[in-house]
Amino acid sequence: MSQRNTFLRSLHDLGLAAWFGGSLMGAVGLNGAARAEGATQASAARLASSGWAMWAPVNAAAVGTHLVGSSGLLAANAARVATQQGVGASTLAKTVLTGAALAATAYSRVLGKKIELASSGDPEDAEKAARHPVDTDKAQRQLTVLQWAVPALTGGLLILNALHGEQQRPEEQERGMWQRAMSKTPHMPPMPHMSMPSVPDWRWMQH
Repeated sequence: MSQRNTFLRSLHDLGLAAWFGGSLMGAVGLNGAARAEGATQASAARLASSGWAMWAPVNAAAVGTHLVGSSGLLAANAARVATQQGVGASTLAKTVLTGAALAATAYSRVLGKKIELASSGDPEDAEKAARHPVDTDKAQRQLTVLQWAVPALTGGLLILNALHGEQQRPEEQERGMWQRAMSKTPHMPPMPHMSMPSVPDWRWMQH
């Protein structure tokens, strides 16, 4: 009923782990350190933006790795999604959460770049910021919310990933496929209970 997809699963899990862990560390550690070390609000924003900018290429690679692994696993498990009760719903929930996490990550980067340009002391950056003026206080508040939303959403993906692992157990696959078949065929008899193999009682041999 199941097959090994070690490479795809590794891409999926490693990418998601880096996406979740990096966003959580940034929201807690990087932003906290910037607030502690920045002499002014502008300098704190500049420090935080610089750190997030350095992490951005790694985060993009992590997201891409996760999406490749996730797409491959979806293709490999297409039959289970179609025939096992509950797998389609959890897959849809995971797809929605992934889209939300991608949107939050992308918009966080856009806001972070705007704040970075607005708070930079470089005349060239100031000129770029002047072309697209932004309310830095409002942008910073939005960015703070989004930077916490990303680890929350990717944490939800980790929980759904654990659920998918449970749904892949042989007994769960058999039960789910039987339930799906029953929903399509109302007169189908219920799934018979699997009896446990009998175990000899050796207590009578003890002296």
